[in-house]
Amino acid sequence: MFKRLNAQEWFNIILSTVFICLAIWMDLKTPEYLSEITKLISAQGTTVSDIMEPGWKMLAFSAGSFVMAVCVGFLAARTAASFTSRVRGEIFHKVMDYSDAEIKKFSVPSLLTRTTNDLTQLQMFIVMGMQVVTRGPIMAVWALTKIWGKSGEWTSAVAYAVLIVMILLLVLILVAFPRQKKVQGLTDDLNATTRESLVGVRVVRAYNAETYQTDKFQEENEGLTKLNLFVYRLMSLMNPVMTVVMSGLTLAIYWIGAHLINDVKMPVPDAAIMTSPEKVKAFIMGSQELATRTNLLADMITFSTYAMQVVIGFMMMVAILIILPRAMVSARRINEVLALDPSVDFKETTEGTSQEKGRVEFHDVSFRYDKNSTAVIEHVSFEASAGQTVAFIGSTGSGKSTLVNLLPRFYDATEGWIKVDGLNIKDYSHDELNNKIGYIPQKAVLFSGTIRSNLEFGDSSNSPLTDDKMWEALDLAQASEFIKNKAKGLDEEVAQGGTNFSGGQRQRLAIARALARKPEILIFDDSFSALDYKTDRILRSQLKEKTSDMTKLIVAQRISTIMDADQIIVLEKGKVVGQGTHKELLASNPVYQEIAYSQLSKEELENED
Repeated sequence: MFKRLNAQEWFNIILSTVFICLAIWMDLKTPEYLSEITKLISAQGTTVSDIMEPGWKMLAFSAGSFVMAVCVGFLAARTAASFTSRVRGEIFHKVMDYSDAEIKKFSVPSLLTRTTNDLTQLQMFIVMGMQVVTRGPIMAVWALTKIWGKSGEWTSAVAYAVLIVMILLLVLILVAFPRQKKVQGLTDDLNATTRESLVGVRVVRAYNAETYQTDKFQEENEGLTKLNLFVYRLMSLMNPVMTVVMSGLTLAIYWIGAHLINDVKMPVPDAAIMTSPEKVKAFIMGSQELATRTNLLADMITFSTYAMQVVIGFMMMVAILIILPRAMVSARRINEVLALDPSVDFKETTEGTSQEKGRVEFHDVSFRYDKNSTAVIEHVSFEASAGQTVAFIGSTGSGKSTLVNLLPRFYDATEGWIKVDGLNIKDYSHDELNNKIGYIPQKAVLFSGTIRSNLEFGDSSNSPLTDDKMWEALDLAQASEFIKNKAKGLDEEVAQGGTNFSGGQRQRLAIARALARKPEILIFDDSFSALDYKTDRILRSQLKEKTSDMTKLIVAQRISTIMDADQIIVLEKGKVVGQGTHKELLASNPVYQEIAYSQLSKEELENED
């Protein structure tokens, strides 16, 4: 992930490290002035002004350290926000380029978690890392250099304190790390169950399955909760252990210091000096032993301060372990998305030119989802000229939708080739191929906004759609009547997924959106299934009359929807088992006959135009 940091972010990290070094230097200078003040207080003839000078320096260094900390916090927040914002955009654009194969590999809930929760973990790590990870080791090592060799007893006390901290660190690494890595996977599962329950809430209620879904959610929620509780209970040991270590180290330093001071024997004045209290005081104040005791007292105060800095440095390193495991897992999961190249690779610009328009050719096309799976489509060939209608029918799972999805390159054929206007679809740029094709999916997809904004999705020209063009497309899609009844007309609100419209209304709006593009080729992936027979018949009649120049590929379950097609392709287990007009297939193809007679009577089939 560090490779994705830009120059400005690296500069912020380096600058924050400089500020941290300055702050640590200031923090470590403060005890020196505290030692000086201690010695001045113990000295004879010290005045307030003598103490004020080192005192003001202490305050200045403390204020400087505070300013440096604020600067580091600002740089950390700015760097983390900038980095995660850019990576979030990269993930979004990467996912938008994915084919259906890559989407299915990760799953939608997992991709949502990687774009939100995983990036949040990474952002927290950068913020804490720039402030804590850098500061901790530098402070610990620098403070150690200040106290090393001053006293064997004091140094031993610090070594024991560091040993306890290292044991705590080892426990966290061996016990907490492995469990922290499982958290993101469990979060994926929980998100998937939540999304499944919300999307299918009507089915859940219709089948009285609230208890089943609740139990399923509760099981996953409890699993995630128990794991988090275990980890954070373990992490909660850090504060009390560190408090005990710091308090115990302070006590040990003062206890050792007291013994060292007590071991320094004060000189005994002779009888002549004992006759005058002033002489006794002057004798004691001028003795080398008193100076030694004063120096030991000052060193003890300074040593205890530096020792705290050492322990705090290690404590900072332990603190980062709270988020480091999840951040590492999150970084790996994000890298998996960014490193996976789409299996469908588009050209930057279209290679070749063609004077044809609306011509579609499939030549010996086969498709399988991966090299080890069974072929979903096998050796399919057909041609469609401009204005013709080619329909696909077959039992469920026969490969109808997969076949038409190969044309806009949602997947790439594993064998054979597909041409549009005489050019292989692999030679087209993404934009140019999409501009030639209008696609209406099996499940109508509407976006939150307005009817107008949804129709503008279908505008492939440089100029925006006019209201007249929108109404023309809506009228052709048999959607204008119910929209005119809306209070706001084209500006009527559309909920996410179009849930404030019926299934048939959503489907007609999706058809209108494709028609508004005025593409060369229209793909109807079972896009009439939610329409009543009357609307279906009128819509097909209007399409035949007003889109006579557009090539139409229709996937359908209803025989009545495709009877007037120029060519009907019957699929069975991915293979073409019939190809011809309605009359030809009805006369000679058993599979088509079975489908047809299961839906309409013989008289209806023969009399249908």
